[in-house]
Amino acid sequence: MDEVEVVARLVARARVAQSVADAYDQEQVDRVCSAAAWAIMEPARNRSLAELAVRDTGLGNVADKIQKNHRKTLGLVRDLHGAKSVGVISENAETGITEIARSVGVVGAVTPSTNPGATPANMIINAMKGRNAIILAPSPKGYSTAALLLQYVYAEFDRIGAPHDLVQLLPSPVSKASTYELLRQVDLVVATGSQANIHAAYSSGTPAFGVGAGNVAVIVDASADAAAAAERIVRSKIFDNATSCSSENSMVVVEAVYPAIIAAMEAQGCVLLNDAEKAKLQSIMFPAGKLSPVVTAKSASEIASLASIDRAANAQVLMVNETGTGSHYPFSGEKLSPVLSVYRAPDFEAACQRVRDIYAYQGAGHSVGIHASPDRADVLALRLGLTLPVARVIVNQAHCIATGGSFDNGLPFSLSMGCGTWGGNSFSDNLTYRNFLNITRIARPISERMPNEADLFADYFAHVAQ
Repeated sequence: MDEVEVVARLVARARVAQSVADAYDQEQVDRVCSAAAWAIMEPARNRSLAELAVRDTGLGNVADKIQKNHRKTLGLVRDLHGAKSVGVISENAETGITEIARSVGVVGAVTPSTNPGATPANMIINAMKGRNAIILAPSPKGYSTAALLLQYVYAEFDRIGAPHDLVQLLPSPVSKASTYELLRQVDLVVATGSQANIHAAYSSGTPAFGVGAGNVAVIVDASADAAAAAERIVRSKIFDNATSCSSENSMVVVEAVYPAIIAAMEAQGCVLLNDAEKAKLQSIMFPAGKLSPVVTAKSASEIASLASIDRAANAQVLMVNETGTGSHYPFSGEKLSPVLSVYRAPDFEAACQRVRDIYAYQGAGHSVGIHASPDRADVLALRLGLTLPVARVIVNQAHCIATGGSFDNGLPFSLSMGCGTWGGNSFSDNLTYRNFLNITRIARPISERMPNEADLFADYFAHVAQ
């Protein structure tokens, strides 16, 4: 049986199940979402998924994956709690518009090996909120984790009488051919992972949401509390061995605070490499000018051992001084490991320009971090938001924990962050359940509000008359 027929059968089963879900009321929908969420949040299952993910992908660490599976799912459930996604979801008497939530149908979801449990769970729950069916196309390394997750989902579905075929998985081994065929046959594509997969999603001919490349830079302003900034940066950088696309890859430090921030980073267990050590690390990380999977999501101590840098045997983060950007400066790109490039800038404006240069090479659209004193942070954050090609500005927070939503900021919980047109994406929000809905609008007649032409053009006519 070829890929076309295999996928067609999965999609046909999904459409039958989706027709059942399409008749659910809000209470039933929310129950299905809770079932899918509990499938990964139940502590014993969470641990099994985390252990399997680390064993089979070799990426990250179990403790942080347990935390990620729990917090990201809990936050998503919080965001969905009480949110309307069935029938009339909005009525506006002033405009006469009534909004009705409709399903999109069958979703195809491409998910990465870096988050083989949390990302599929997030996709499933959001799809269920919209009364859709979903078919997963996990990375080959993450397949076993996705398959185990589906077993847990089915066990919870059985408790509430929901059809298994609402959530399915491409058969193993997942190939490019079967993945691309899935993208072609479904009604909506959501893709997280390699840029090749994102490009395939947007090229499939099916409406798609894909995310841009990560390569986050963070600016440390002269006014920053160096100790607090270092603690946040390190906490973010080492989380799950930097598997997140939201992990800091470059730290751009204003000169006045450079000695203090380096000392604070070293107090957190970071090691700043000398030129010879940097060269040894580069030969291991970028043997042919491209990032080697040998170092991806490994601990700093493991990477130091591979590079024979003995004095960094117990390092939390390996730091390298960098002066340029682009392909001739590989450390200016995304590293997916606890390796942090450090740039010095004479002032904040120069730091902004350095970040622009970094993003001109890689990472445009994603986000930027700023560490500054409370009295300067808002002004500097606004400056970054007005001028840099980023969809998010993260202020005085551990970046990878904050970007996808956190309990102490207002961003929606998500593991898929749109990067706007800067990153080649069709959206610049965190992916949420609303991306899994069609909205039908009823427009009623209201009192006519005909504008006065003279009023609308008054400023323009006054300007050109001068």
